[in-house]
Amino acid sequence: MIFLADFSPIKPDFGLLFWTSVIFLLVWIPIGRKAFKPILEALKKREEGIADALGAAENAKKEMANLKAENEQILAEAREERMKMLKEAKDTANAIVAESKNAAKEEASKIMKSAQQEIENMKQAAMTEVKNQAGLLALDIAEKVIKKELKSDASQVAFVNSLVKEMNLN
Repeated sequence: MIFLADFSPIKPDFGLLFWTSVIFLLVWIPIGRKAFKPILEALKKREEGIADALGAAENAKKEMANLKAENEQILAEAREERMKMLKEAKDTANAIVAESKNAAKEEASKIMKSAQQEIENMKQAAMTEVKNQAGLLALDIAEKVIKKELKSDASQVAFVNSLVKEMNLN
């Protein structure tokens, strides 16, 4: 047990250091080839997969930003188109209302002119009728007056001659 008594882990012996190193290398090389290479390859593949996933995520983020911008543009165009359509509809409605008002005014004007013309025609007809009636009445009165005043044939001939002279003058 003396052997254990000389052993000091802080100050190792050259033989111990040599054989420990040889055993370590003999174990390390096969393990490195069989275990560490596949582990390193798997880590490298994992790293590449993560990098590809991050790239894909970045591309998706850019694509989403582009789609969002396109959607905003489409929404803006749709709003503008809607406003344009509303304005056109309002203008059309105003034009129809104005056209209807103008047509109604023209129709009312025609009706008024027609009514005024009819009133004027009725007025003229009434005036003519009144004049005719007044003329007939005047003739009746004149006939009665003349019959009463002109009892002799000589006075009637003188009266007729004076009437003929008056008519020729007019």
